[in-house]
Amino acid sequence: MRHLLHMKQRTLFSAIAVSASLLASQAVFAQQSVVPSKSPKAQLVNNIVAVVNDEIITRQELNERMASVERRLKAQGTALPDRADLQKQLLERMIIDRAQLQLAKENGMRVDDVMLDRTLQRMAEQNKMSLQEFRNQIEREGTSYARFREEIRDDIMMQRIRDREVDSKIIITESEVDSYLAAEASAKAGKQEVNLSHILVRIPENATAEQIALRRNRAEEVVQKLRSGGDFAKLAVTYSDSGEALKGGEIGWREQDRIPQLFVDAINKLKVGEFSEIIRSPNGFHILKLAGKRAASDAQNGAATVQQTRVRHILIKANQIVTEAEVRQKLVELKQKIESKAATFEDMAKSFSADGSAAKGGELGWIYPGDTVPEFEQAMNKLKVNEISDPVQSPFGFHLIQVLERKTEDQSKDRQRMAARQVLRERKADEAQQDWLRELRDRTYVEYRAEDQ
Repeated sequence: MRHLLHMKQRTLFSAIAVSASLLASQAVFAQQSVVPSKSPKAQLVNNIVAVVNDEIITRQELNERMASVERRLKAQGTALPDRADLQKQLLERMIIDRAQLQLAKENGMRVDDVMLDRTLQRMAEQNKMSLQEFRNQIEREGTSYARFREEIRDDIMMQRIRDREVDSKIIITESEVDSYLAAEASAKAGKQEVNLSHILVRIPENATAEQIALRRNRAEEVVQKLRSGGDFAKLAVTYSDSGEALKGGEIGWREQDRIPQLFVDAINKLKVGEFSEIIRSPNGFHILKLAGKRAASDAQNGAATVQQTRVRHILIKANQIVTEAEVRQKLVELKQKIESKAATFEDMAKSFSADGSAAKGGELGWIYPGDTVPEFEQAMNKLKVNEISDPVQSPFGFHLIQVLERKTEDQSKDRQRMAARQVLRERKADEAQQDWLRELRDRTYVEYRAEDQ
């Protein structure tokens, strides 16, 4: 259950934002080397634009994605860059998307229809629509709902593999936590949120002095265009190697203490609407635009008290032998036995649960909000004390959940340190993710087939 208590999934928000993030979820690695096609037959297969390991990307796929991105950029009011530049950016994103999906599948990850439907339902609710209204909106934007569903499925898969691969590489030291808490205690003003846009000119791994100079020149070219009145969003689409490039570089609203200190130092010098000078980091050269600033809400500033829940569960996983339907039915039978007093929850957990908590009768102890994956927490929060849930699906399998107690208390020092670790982890996450994507791209076999690529 250790992974259940620590894994976090991002919630997918609006249809437009999610659709855009699907198209702009990865970094661009156009400067990296690829394997050129030497076969004359490759020139004849003009419907294949790239080979990614053992899979292909077709001209039709690229054209469909191009049309979708162009529609969204127009809807955002972003001036379209040169079509060849946009196509180059987009193909690189499709390549790194494909590499992530391949890795996820190799690791046995999958998103079934039940989980996908729940995600789409949440997206509709967050947009204050029924699922049918949400579907109609997607189709009015020019995207088939069936295709949108599969894009969301892929996005969930990619997010899972990124979380798993990147999370293990982020290290937070005790001294970092101490420094953060000391800074928080001495801060006189309330927390701020900032709305940022971002252009990244990436430096290749193990770059030579000449390569670094060339990338610096590219960043300076962007700054000169901005000073001459260039549109930040259009320049981001054209030049940026960041995951937000196809959204015009838009990062969106972030709590100021959850972004890298290097960025905080730069934006503190800016007025709303201004852009920064070039910022150098190990990843490359950054240019930021401060689009807005506001005070963080009380909830984001941190409540003095939190509700804890003492909970236990039974986890059963589907596999090649036992289907999901059979797992659900088994949990229904266990629930009926427990509620009819024919068996105890503790005994059923010890006998059937696949989680490490089985030896303790499925007990997880006292947990805080955010300690479990969203599917588990949402189901748990709906239960009354001593009530047992119906089967609940999460990324780990299917659960029966029982709430034993609830209490509200002041945040302890341990909890404050845990919260500080999470903030520091978020500060490091973006750069760690970009590093991982670059490594993944480096070890992915890519062969361009089209002459114009």
